[in-house]
Amino acid sequence: MIPDPSAPPPRVRRKPLLAVLLAPLFMALVAVSVINVGLTAIGESLEASTGGLQWVISGYALAFGMLLVPAGRLGDATGRRRLLIIGVAVFTAGSLLSGLAPSVETLNLARILQGIGSGLLNPQTVALIQQHFRGQDRARAFALLATTVAVATAVGPVIGGLLIQLLGPDRGWRWMFLMNVPIGVLAILGALKFIPDDRMRGRERTDLDPIGALLLCVAILGIMLPFLERGVSALVWLSFPAGLLVLGLWWAWEQRYKRAGRPPMVDTAIFTNKAFRNGILIVSVYFLGATSVWIIVPLYLQMHLGHTAFEASLLGLPSSIAAAISSQIAGRYVLTLGRRMVIIGFGVAFMGLLGTALLVGFVEGGTIAFWWLAAPLMLMGLSQGMTISPNQTLTLNSVDPRFGGVAGGILQLGQRTGAAIGTALIPGIIFALTEGGTEWLEAFIIALVIIMALTLAAMGVSFADRAREKEGRGAL
Repeated sequence: MIPDPSAPPPRVRRKPLLAVLLAPLFMALVAVSVINVGLTAIGESLEASTGGLQWVISGYALAFGMLLVPAGRLGDATGRRRLLIIGVAVFTAGSLLSGLAPSVETLNLARILQGIGSGLLNPQTVALIQQHFRGQDRARAFALLATTVAVATAVGPVIGGLLIQLLGPDRGWRWMFLMNVPIGVLAILGALKFIPDDRMRGRERTDLDPIGALLLCVAILGIMLPFLERGVSALVWLSFPAGLLVLGLWWAWEQRYKRAGRPPMVDTAIFTNKAFRNGILIVSVYFLGATSVWIIVPLYLQMHLGHTAFEASLLGLPSSIAAAISSQIAGRYVLTLGRRMVIIGFGVAFMGLLGTALLVGFVEGGTIAFWWLAAPLMLMGLSQGMTISPNQTLTLNSVDPRFGGVAGGILQLGQRTGAAIGTALIPGIIFALTEGGTEWLEAFIIALVIIMALTLAAMGVSFADRAREKEGRGAL
């Protein structure tokens, strides 16, 4: 049922194929980055409580994270183009329903629908790049993917702010969602034209390991749930150890399924691959800290220094531009430099965090304008281009392309889990410190030091993988 990996990939027009793959990814990423700017307008328009607004973000994140690995397995087993199209269609329907939502409850259901669509399409994007691109072409494709991530993250808040400014609070936030509809329709048409049909047409029924998929979804739900909302009860926190327990049951089930001669959703032997295992650990630890930078900096600027949300969003633009540029450069040299590229990237990130910690005292005292923080934060963007995409390229290069969907889903799940925990943990530390009487400046610097420690931890794993890389290559 699974194609022969030794066979050459089918002849495709790679430029339009890549454009078709990246368009829905851009759409999904803008949907994530744009929402923070629109929360106030949504709350006023729909008369929503803070709890209802929280789930505008959390419902999407939860549905997205739960589906990544099962969707990757489904695409690998039954055909990636079809599942990509289904994912884009579901996401587009969710966008339409979000833009027309009469209440926050309807909006939350629509956002869950968007998360389901995003969870279905994302692993197919990674797997199709892995399937149709080889060597340096694949590295360049993943570099363009990283550029797409950087640009979408940068322009999302700006687009949201402009729409609300031009169309007013009520119509503006609705068009933040409705603008995805024509993009989604064009992406579906492009997928039908430029992505080869890869449906499995054998008579044998595909074994999709439904119990394994269900167990993993329940485990992810339990692990992520406490980190998706501030101030959850102790009862909700019990879902975290319960999720870990279910994760252990899932692991045992997958091994038993394989011993029975049936194809598990995830062959746990994939984790014996050191390059793959190290790559997941690197990105998960890094995302624990790095993603929270873009939450704590706006919090500090707005809640403590009194700057506007628009000013805070503009502060991240130089970083996103730097990430877009550095990811392209890194894509050219990642196969030559290997893990050294990632190690250098983490070093740049550490310097950016250290520079921010050193400058923020001068900003606090009024010696320099807050815009100066854009300089060290730009180093964070440079590091993003040198770490995330190269790590993805190096990690997935070690995996058979037949299992690219599952591998890509696991890698993205590591990112999402790290980001979910980190974006709850790091801001939570700041709030706990400030509410306990610690000055904002001191709490902010403590948070930066924690992120620096996590960055060094990710660098340490990268050094370990560099040693493995040198042994395998017999290289310098």
